[in-house]
Amino acid sequence: MMSQRVVFVSGNFNVLHPGHLRLLRFAKEYGDRLVVAVESDRIAGTAAHVPEQLRLEGVQSNSWVDEAFIMDEPVTALLARLHPDIVVKGKEHESRFNPEAAVLEQYGGRLLFSSGETVFSSLDLIRKEFYEFDPRSISLPHEYLARHGVEPARLAALLQHFSKLKVCVVGDLIIDEYITCQPLGMSQEDPTIVVMPIDSTRFIGGAGIVAAHAAGLGASVQFVSVTGVDAARDFAQEGLAAAGVKAHLLVDDSRPTTLKQRFRSMGKSLLRVSHLHQGAISMAQQKYMLTELEQAMDSADLLVFSDFNYGCLPQSLVEQVVSMAKSRGMMLAADSQSSSQVSDISRFREMDLITPTEREARISVRNHEDGLVVLAEALRQQSAARNILLKLGEEGLLIHAGNGKGDDWLTDRVGALNTAPKDVSGAGDSLLITSAMTLASGGNIWEAACLGSLAAAVQIGRVGNTPIRTKELLQELA
Repeated sequence: MMSQRVVFVSGNFNVLHPGHLRLLRFAKEYGDRLVVAVESDRIAGTAAHVPEQLRLEGVQSNSWVDEAFIMDEPVTALLARLHPDIVVKGKEHESRFNPEAAVLEQYGGRLLFSSGETVFSSLDLIRKEFYEFDPRSISLPHEYLARHGVEPARLAALLQHFSKLKVCVVGDLIIDEYITCQPLGMSQEDPTIVVMPIDSTRFIGGAGIVAAHAAGLGASVQFVSVTGVDAARDFAQEGLAAAGVKAHLLVDDSRPTTLKQRFRSMGKSLLRVSHLHQGAISMAQQKYMLTELEQAMDSADLLVFSDFNYGCLPQSLVEQVVSMAKSRGMMLAADSQSSSQVSDISRFREMDLITPTEREARISVRNHEDGLVVLAEALRQQSAARNILLKLGEEGLLIHAGNGKGDDWLTDRVGALNTAPKDVSGAGDSLLITSAMTLASGGNIWEAACLGSLAAAVQIGRVGNTPIRTKELLQELA
């Protein structure tokens, strides 16, 4: 009886993806028995994103594999003992140094490289939810557009005009970190869910993503904020530069750069942890910021306040900045968020656009009983805003708009445009900047509300803050 030809493959195998399947099928075709060694957590180190036993079970479930085991030693030592006839590696290793070659030469084994056509990364698959969305879940509000005589071609023309805008954004910079976890079960000591972190992805958030959205939509953007002296600041500087934003980040060594961590598992958020300082910046810092803003606002068309109430925008500074912007004839927009903190959107007076949530509006005017239209009008009177987009979450948006005839105000609603949101945390930022840029480009409030809602629909279709691109919105309009 002839001895079986043994083919050997080794690797991490975090997720059995199409690239792995091609490799295993190729290897099986060259022998009678396919043996697969799955690198242990110790050997794989940081390359292991899934526990070794789960990775082993995934490989064992493949019908082409005859034997699979955990490899807790260097592959060269294992090959010197096993003496497989053939070792198969991916095509990407062919031009690299392969330590297996010397061992195989000693006993007459062969090294082959799989000719698979596509290279996949397990980590890319894990991170897929951060970057992709399903455009089929988004629909245009056709009845709303018809009511206001708005054509998609007009919206597309406004989007193309964004590239001519000069935008200045000021507010609290935030770094958002998403930590993907593997659920392990319930603790036996106390009623606590136990998870194991397997991946971490960071995004620029807060006012920083508002600036990055503006740059992604084609505008020339300057951004002014305050940070600590830490790794999060370095990450922000690199990310903003890559996004095309000219950032002026003042240093305050008494505070950290705001970092918000979200622990997620199986597409759901388990816990949020915030590292921040909520005290107002010093008078000296305010003077530095005013100087930076004065230069950044030169020839700018639009000034956007993105306030998260972490101390970057004290009231005295806001009033001085508004006065400077008005003397330059700039359009003004503001958002003041109160998710886990308290805000007052009405402190940003005489804005061309404000975009509060219903909760933020009620906190501002201290009205928790009246309907939405009465609420919006009370906020309009208190803030002297020209246009209000009242965010209603999954119910969409209420538009409270001035038409240039004194107290004759108009109100309408547009529903949420994305029926399958993945992460709603970035909706308000994309709505704010897209709507404001529409107004600055000569659009009316109805067009601004539609484009802002469309940008929010795209943004919540993926996890984490990724800058909106003009082509994404044009694709939806088409």
